[in-house]
Amino acid sequence: MFMELVIALVALVVIGIFLGVKTVTQGNQYTVERFGKYRKTLPPGLHVIMPIIDRIGAKVNMMEQVLDIPAQQVISQDNATVTIDAVCFYQVVDPVKATYEVNQLHRAMQNLVMTNIRTVLGSMDLDWMLSKRDEINARILTIVDEATNPWGVKVTRIEIKDILPPHDLVEAMGRQMKAERLKRAQILEAEGTKQAEILEAEGEKQAQILTAEGAKEAAFREAEARERQAEAEANATTMVSKAIAEGNVQAVNYFVAQKYVDALGKIATSDNQKVLMLPLEASSVIGSVAGVAEIAKEAFSKNK
Repeated sequence: MFMELVIALVALVVIGIFLGVKTVTQGNQYTVERFGKYRKTLPPGLHVIMPIIDRIGAKVNMMEQVLDIPAQQVISQDNATVTIDAVCFYQVVDPVKATYEVNQLHRAMQNLVMTNIRTVLGSMDLDWMLSKRDEINARILTIVDEATNPWGVKVTRIEIKDILPPHDLVEAMGRQMKAERLKRAQILEAEGTKQAEILEAEGEKQAQILTAEGAKEAAFREAEARERQAEAEANATTMVSKAIAEGNVQAVNYFVAQKYVDALGKIATSDNQKVLMLPLEASSVIGSVAGVAEIAKEAFSKNK
């Protein structure tokens, strides 16, 4: 009888020890309750608790977890119905709050994210939804993370996976995009034509300016040449007049020869004269020219 009692006592001790030894795996933490009240949290490793008196209250996963948000329909601010699909990444940072501050954490997180997605997207136009996805994610993340702080949960990311408008609305958006692209092409083409015409007009203007500058320069050169020719003729007339005053007969021949040659030139260039036959005394013209040469020689000899 005594042996049976000892055996039973040893068996109870072994069972108690077995029940009191707890192993917490990496990435998890266990809460310990004594008579239903939270006592402590067991980190990863081997632990011993009082059997029967203490018990494991909750096994909390401390790793980052993924929460799929079911697809739901949202009505935008401009009354467009779209289907939204999202995913949420979160991590428990306080196992006590996650266990005792909220019931069914997974379901509470799911409903919280769904509600805030409808609230945020419902205040936006469809175009804003489709083009500002990163801003939408950041806005929802800020709201949900603030709401889950009392639960000991840190929301790391919220990603909108799909934003699906109705099929007819997608077709209308495609037609609108095509019209916008055609409009841009026409505007660019018109701008190109305008720029080409402006450049062409600028080129013509520059050409006219250059032509006018050239004509101005040519006129200036021509006037300068005429001035020099007149100056030369004046100098020649002065020299001849001086020679005549000194009694040089060859100077008189210069004027006679000049008038004679001018008259011949006018007769030769007349339109109503086809054949010109004049009895001219060539020796007189040659003599006059010789007189001019003699005057030139005398002028050069004096200058020397």
